[in-house]
Amino acid sequence: MSGDFFDQAFVSAKQWLLSFLAGAPDWVMQIASSLINIFAVLGVFLTLFALISVLERKILGRMQNRYGPNRVGPFGLFQPVADGIKMLIKEDIVPVRADKIVHFLAPILIAATAILALGVIPYGRNMTPFAIDGGILFFFAVGSTTELAVFMAGWGSNNKFSMLGAMRAIAQMISYELPLIIVTLPVVMVVGSLSPDAIVAAQAGYALGFVPHWFVTTPWGAAAFILFFVSGLVESNRTPFDVPEGESEIVAGHMTEYSGFKYATFFMAEYFGMFAISGLAVTLFLGGWQAPIAGLQFVPSYVWFFAKLSILLFVFIWIRGTLPRTRVDQVMNFAWKFMLPMAFTCVVAAAVWHYQGRAFGGWLWSLLVIAAVYIALSRLLDTRKKFATRTYRFAE
Repeated sequence: MSGDFFDQAFVSAKQWLLSFLAGAPDWVMQIASSLINIFAVLGVFLTLFALISVLERKILGRMQNRYGPNRVGPFGLFQPVADGIKMLIKEDIVPVRADKIVHFLAPILIAATAILALGVIPYGRNMTPFAIDGGILFFFAVGSTTELAVFMAGWGSNNKFSMLGAMRAIAQMISYELPLIIVTLPVVMVVGSLSPDAIVAAQAGYALGFVPHWFVTTPWGAAAFILFFVSGLVESNRTPFDVPEGESEIVAGHMTEYSGFKYATFFMAEYFGMFAISGLAVTLFLGGWQAPIAGLQFVPSYVWFFAKLSILLFVFIWIRGTLPRTRVDQVMNFAWKFMLPMAFTCVVAAAVWHYQGRAFGGWLWSLLVIAAVYIALSRLLDTRKKFATRTYRFAE
């Protein structure tokens, strides 16, 4: 009983707030309910943004054997407050020949799309801010407008570096959106629904009492999760795929002509996009808010969701501190020659698993399909010959 109380604490709090409007028209109740959901999502993820911005620097400092932020507040935890104040009071410089309306709207649009995408993810039992039947479709439809916002930033700045950065960003985002969407198809096909809540519900239960029925435990699900995560790195412009922001080549990409709070909005939108992609990965492949072990179901469902989300965010940071930036041609080759064929393979493997009765035989057959295509692609795309030993013709 106490477990249910803590699990539904936020749902009960929302109902309590709505009780003050008892007797009001339905449309008023609906607007009030939506506003509560909006403010809750913004409050949670703005707090998480502030926290992850300082934790990322401290974790990277630890990995690189140096200090992270440690001056502002206890253990440097007030650093996000200092950064926010700094961004607010910095001068907002707009180029004279820039398209000022487009230049102004670009950061607003890119932040709005990331926030909208967060609205359809189930964060716990009965805790989906906006539960719609086509939630997955809505997520990708809203997310695809990010390319438009990036193009607006590059074009509106009237700057060659900004335009080059925008073109790079759009090229790689479109290239990796294809595998991102295609690896979602097996989950949608197996569940038979585009609703995130239905997808989480389909991953309930445990085999042998302790192995969760998460899709990541199947061969096609594991491969699709890895492909989804890599595509998410690219969509979020995170290392090693942060080519559009290659400081040594094109200054800061499409954000070159932005300063002050507009630049901070781009920065926030990047993190919100990372939260959204990670949250969708948790929903599609890691069971959403489901507990990993049957004996731990007494823990509130939202705790499990944010625990899984935190692990994925840590991996984002870990990769940033480990891998160097790739070249733009390597990024594009990897998308079209490896990611896309493997994404289609996941669809076939999921179909094999399903039509084999979702039993152990289907598990083996789907593993065979994934392994065969992976080995074939590895042989066809063998790049060792491109990295032969260099000979210095004019060396003494």
